[in-house]
Amino acid sequence: WTRVMKTLLVCSGLINIYQHLLLHSVEKPFKCSVCSKSFTQNLNRHLILHSVEKPFNCSVCNKSFSQKAHLNTHLLVHSNEKPFECSICNMSFSQKGSLNRHLLLHNTEKPFKCSVCNKSFSQKSYLNGHLSVHSNEKPFKCPVCNNEFARKSSLNDHLRHLRVHSNEKPFKCSICNKAFSQKSYLNGHLTVHSSEKPFKCPVCNNEFAHYTQHMRAFSRMSHLNNHLRVHSNEKPFKCSICNKAFSQKSHLNGHLTVHSSEKPFKCPVCNNEFALIFFDSFITCDGTMSGLYAGC
Repeated sequence: WTRVMKTLLVCSGLINIYQHLLLHSVEKPFKCSVCSKSFTQNLNRHLILHSVEKPFNCSVCNKSFSQKAHLNTHLLVHSNEKPFECSICNMSFSQKGSLNRHLLLHNTEKPFKCSVCNKSFSQKSYLNGHLSVHSNEKPFKCPVCNNEFARKSSLNDHLRHLRVHSNEKPFKCSICNKAFSQKSYLNGHLTVHSSEKPFKCPVCNNEFAHYTQHMRAFSRMSHLNNHLRVHSNEKPFKCSICNKAFSQKSHLNGHLTVHSSEKPFKCPVCNNEFALIFFDSFITCDGTMSGLYAGC
């Protein structure tokens, strides 16, 4: 039927409609003989990727490109420059494609719902990435340092920043001399020395100055999102032993020590050991928290 339909459409000058209809089907009849990738339409355009010379080489990671413009776009990944800004929430991205994907988050339609916590997403891939929050599964491992990640995008973001593995920290704070591997981390740190708190909670109007550096892809919203769970009472992190739920993963990790004999927090005054940080216990000893440290 497909061949007959295509013939009729070609004869009637409606070939573009045929090509468009293929987008709505799962049929991908055109297979690349080089990489085995399949397409709904003619793959001549794709084959250019395998044949075109790529004379423009990235001096950082040696990736090659067929056009200088593509190389220039790629270099933004290494410089951490993010010229593409979302007009809705002001988040910035190094590539326009990343911005376009981000804009989908602001769509009101979110048909993909998590069966565990009922959170909704605009794309199925976002839902799949979110599900790792509930399973604690981290299938993506860094080949350099063996750090594990729940999402491939997190691993890719980790790998982009080569200074993570070299421990190179060229960006130094002019006030306290603390050094950072990326300029964005330094910028975030500088708010510690000022009274600036640019991130406001839309529910209770609490303001935030500084956000965790390891949340690279969404560093500007990470703590705010964690804080919002206080108001929504959302607790997506569940203990696999007693089913107690927590709003943040760090709280779950702390709770897990209750089920083990591990007591990593030692009082520097009386040497008592604790599974969790109980502030009152330490303040009772010397009136401060200055000596708190992880014991053996």
